[in-house]
Amino acid sequence: MSAPLRSRTAAPPRAADAPLVFPRTLTVGVIGAGRVGAVLGAALAAAGHRVVAAAGASGATRARMALLLPQTPTRSAAAVARAAADLLVVAVPDDALAGVVAGLAEAGALRPGQVVAHTSGAHGLAVLAEAAAAGARPLALHPAMTFTGTPDDLSRLAGISYGVTAPAELRAFAARLVADLGGVPEWVAEGDRPLYHAALAHGANHLVTLVNEAADRLRDAGVDRPEKVLAPLLRAALENALRLGDDALTGPVSRGDAGTVRRHLERLAATAPESVPPYLALARRTADRAVAAGRLRPVDAALLLDVLDGMQVPA
Repeated sequence: MSAPLRSRTAAPPRAADAPLVFPRTLTVGVIGAGRVGAVLGAALAAAGHRVVAAAGASGATRARMALLLPQTPTRSAAAVARAAADLLVVAVPDDALAGVVAGLAEAGALRPGQVVAHTSGAHGLAVLAEAAAAGARPLALHPAMTFTGTPDDLSRLAGISYGVTAPAELRAFAARLVADLGGVPEWVAEGDRPLYHAALAHGANHLVTLVNEAADRLRDAGVDRPEKVLAPLLRAALENALRLGDDALTGPVSRGDAGTVRRHLERLAATAPESVPPYLALARRTADRAVAAGRLRPVDAALLLDVLDGMQVPA
């Protein structure tokens, strides 16, 4: 963890985009103490900041707070916002974020100079417009990590990236806040937030689906412990992909083995027809990338694509 934020000191009038100065120890509130909010709240507390209140109504949320923020009282969202003198973390689902912020502004719970930071990857600063209109300072702070909402998450925060969108005068604050959390800022422009989030969801969320699809098909093939078969293979494939890019491609598509791919599709159609559309989509995209990378000759790709295009997708 880095040193905490600097002490507030008297300063001459500053330009509109000059860095702001915040207290050494931040007074923090968390709205939405779910998997992300509770973990970030605990990490901020571990970095020396004061997490004075949190909001969350479900039984799972209360249990999570008891585990990760045992000294932090539960309050209403408006009460948390009023108590968070320096930093209000809003960690609610993407589609609920605008409504929560609007409700806080309408209730007069936000104050000038207070930083309101959301943890959504999909949104930037625009969703905090009503907070900014109330004088609060908007910040988008998305941890690029999957969370379970348990203490194990805290050890995974070291070194992760945070997708940050911030006004110019708040960038120094955002960088130090990310450092206090043990992470590294990745500056994302407002207009690029949807693409940034799509990339992460495509890589992480769809990976979970893909792994479970593979495990299910192995069970269909009579394998009792598919995770034992997949673990070393998938770890090696992931490490190679991150290190080598498209040069890590292997398998029948990258070799242009159209006959093998045809047999895959025929058996999938008979055993698990719901797996045929994703197999086709990924095989086509893999072929495109293999050709572009020079790993698959166009003539071989043509035979393969004939097989893929000729497969009837189950209704």
